[in-house]
Amino acid sequence: MGPDRPLDSAIAALDRALRAVLAPARTSRPIPHEGTETAQPLSEAERATSAALMRVNHAGELAAQALYHGQALVARSAATREMLLAAARSESDHLAWCERRLTELASRPSLLNPLWYAGSFLIGAGAALLGDRASLGFVAETERQVEGHLDGHLGRLPASDTRSRAILEAMRDEEIAHGAAAAAAGGVRPPAAVCALMRRTARIMTGSAYWI
Repeated sequence: MGPDRPLDSAIAALDRALRAVLAPARTSRPIPHEGTETAQPLSEAERATSAALMRVNHAGELAAQALYHGQALVARSAATREMLLAAARSESDHLAWCERRLTELASRPSLLNPLWYAGSFLIGAGAALLGDRASLGFVAETERQVEGHLDGHLGRLPASDTRSRAILEAMRDEEIAHGAAAAAAGGVRPPAAVCALMRRTARIMTGSAYWI
């Protein structure tokens, strides 16, 4: 490792952050709802509910990218770093899917997205400082909680909003896969107190992003 490697890593991390927060999200894969029509037009109340839920999911995907970016910056092994960055690329697709759906619903992302990114990046970097196994365990627990969160949103979506539902179902399947891969790579589950803190932090973010 050359003496300029830390600087190179920091510049790459800054570039990823700026792209995630400021650039329009782009997907490398088809959006899951392509070819799927909403069963019937959404009422204004249904549209508002779907938009609020998708805004929360958009903020969550941005935060997930930030977590992975922070963890990758501090990861000790190249294999762990690549696993984290690959997961972040998948989350980037999810972000683009949610962003597209928000546009279709005549809505917008959370105005607090820069805060969600910065806070999540710091949390991810802090988790990675404990070592790769702890970092991977943090990934597995995060994805376990995200799975529950997505299940809750699938239950709250208007029945006729099949386009949003297709996105959330595809996201849930991939989050489960990320968590399983992290656990299989040797991740150690965080202490119960840390898991509880993660849930409380997530509630603050989701509650705020629903409205702001």
